[in-house]
Amino acid sequence: MPTPLAIDTDPGIDDALAILLALASPEVDLKLVTTVHGNVDLARTTENALRVLHLAGRSDVPVAAGAHDSLVHPQPERAGHVHGTAGLGGVELPPSPAAVDPRPAVVALTELLTASPEPVTIVAIGPLTNIALLLRVHPAAAARIGRLVIMGGSAARGGNVTAAAEFNVWADAEAAQAVLTSTLPTVLVGLDVTLPTVLDEDGIARFAAAGPIGARAAAILQQYVDHARTAYGTTGVVVHDALAVTEAILPGTLGTVRRDVVVDTGLGFGRGQTLVDRRTVSTAPTAVEVAEHVDSAAAVEFLVSRLASLDARPV
Repeated sequence: MPTPLAIDTDPGIDDALAILLALASPEVDLKLVTTVHGNVDLARTTENALRVLHLAGRSDVPVAAGAHDSLVHPQPERAGHVHGTAGLGGVELPPSPAAVDPRPAVVALTELLTASPEPVTIVAIGPLTNIALLLRVHPAAAARIGRLVIMGGSAARGGNVTAAAEFNVWADAEAAQAVLTSTLPTVLVGLDVTLPTVLDEDGIARFAAAGPIGARAAAILQQYVDHARTAYGTTGVVVHDALAVTEAILPGTLGTVRRDVVVDTGLGFGRGQTLVDRRTVSTAPTAVEVAEHVDSAAAVEFLVSRLASLDARPV
């Protein structure tokens, strides 16, 4: 039986690829997409999620809107310079025939977790505001999460939005602190494993040639390719969120070590830094499985082949 899956997201170029990857993977059954502030504002992340699902012919998947800003301090800036002002690299996808689910994201997650006979995996690939609210408002439902896979943070590589902080954690440091010090069964997929995992232009060309879905996905990526060349010195795309979804689809894809993790919630230069205690393996109930090892070539091949398969499905 496929694993029930929910994606909490702020599309976002790499978020769009991550959603498409989940839809292309029979190991999981995407039950719900919840949206959050982050790369662009909530209205745009929600509209983008609807349109990406429609692109793949899956407008049946409900999309519920969540938090429009961080828990305590407003997010200082969005990431339009990376993802485009509308979030999908300047590509205008056709509007979805589906409406936004009327339930708030936290309610939709609670009802999914409560009703599901099987443990639900949640992949959080944006700021962790919705997940922190779920923990505080509906702790019994949160306790039913089978596995929480987070794209965020960094153990040893520093940050990508500041010298210290990765974007998703930095965007709501207080929420990240609440989630990463909870007892949820959590995997943290950070920059240590995402930055070495680069989708090159040959891989993009492979799924672009597969058909209209792949071609649109490749077009969305173009601005990200340009940004990655400048920011990371790569000739391809660092697809952070897709790697987290890969770990959700195929548990054990990444080599993890159980560590204690806290987040700097101060207002200084270290705000949003994930402080990972790498001195020892932790036995604490609040410890996090921190991804420290990746077969980047295998992860990229998995992504490319799955995205190409979307156009091979019967309609």
